[in-house]
Amino acid sequence: MFGDVKTDFGPPYFRDLLHPVIKNNYGKWKYHEVVRPGVIKRVAESGDVIYVVRFGTPRLLSIYTVRELCDIADKYSDGYLRWTSRNNVEFFVTDESKIDDLIKEVQERVGFPCGGTWDASKGEYGLSNIVHTQGWIHCHTPAIDASGIVKAVMDELYEYFVDHKLPALCRISLACCANMCGAVHASDIAIVGIHRTPPIPNDDAIRKTCEIPSTVAACPTGALKPDMKNKTIKVDVEKCMYCGNCYTMCPGMPLFDPENDGAAIMVGGKLSEARRMPELSKLWFHGCQTNHQDGPPL
Repeated sequence: MFGDVKTDFGPPYFRDLLHPVIKNNYGKWKYHEVVRPGVIKRVAESGDVIYVVRFGTPRLLSIYTVRELCDIADKYSDGYLRWTSRNNVEFFVTDESKIDDLIKEVQERVGFPCGGTWDASKGEYGLSNIVHTQGWIHCHTPAIDASGIVKAVMDELYEYFVDHKLPALCRISLACCANMCGAVHASDIAIVGIHRTPPIPNDDAIRKTCEIPSTVAACPTGALKPDMKNKTIKVDVEKCMYCGNCYTMCPGMPLFDPENDGAAIMVGGKLSEARRMPELSKLWFHGCQTNHQDGPPL
């Protein structure tokens, strides 16, 4: 019903964008198997077969790269492709003989590796892409950037993405600040940007650009108090958790510190209920600095 509604609100109805083989067999799959790293064979109860070929991509792509991928999809994938929640792009191939040519062309034209899959039935695991937050290109509260760190980490772990070399499933994520919109609190390995100094109120900027009641109310720990006499805001340093919510509401509350901002590494998070209950990540290392000569670099 919803697919027939024409509106410019929100995204298109997802079923209208599915590959015909997937659309015709939606919810009627017999089995799937990982035939090699990055290539998943899906077989429907009807006998239809489709191969999903996965490539790792950056989260941020230029329109030129997207157009290259669309051209490749037109050639090999009947014009269909999709991105996963972990920033992998997937093509859909019904002719198995086209898979090698597809992989070669993607690698030659845009340089993206094929991989990011695992096969639990065989005990073979590869590393999927890193899910991460926006970083400096979009968000205004990060303590660290996202794309550069993710690229550096994945360069080191490249062999685990293109092959099944891990003993178990592993998820890596990155959040640029303690607000953690990247869901790093439940990942196997997580990198979290941390501010280590409280915001410093700019009284003139607060008076000119900020609504004091809403800024004070935005603090989750009650560290902000209105100073209505001077038309500004006071910070209780002992209560501040350096989250940056106040800066979200008020540009007169900056908390960036190039000398001290850095990252913490968390480990041991778990989202599923398989074999044991879900649990939150735990702090492993605190204080990696991204732009300072002292301390371990990130």
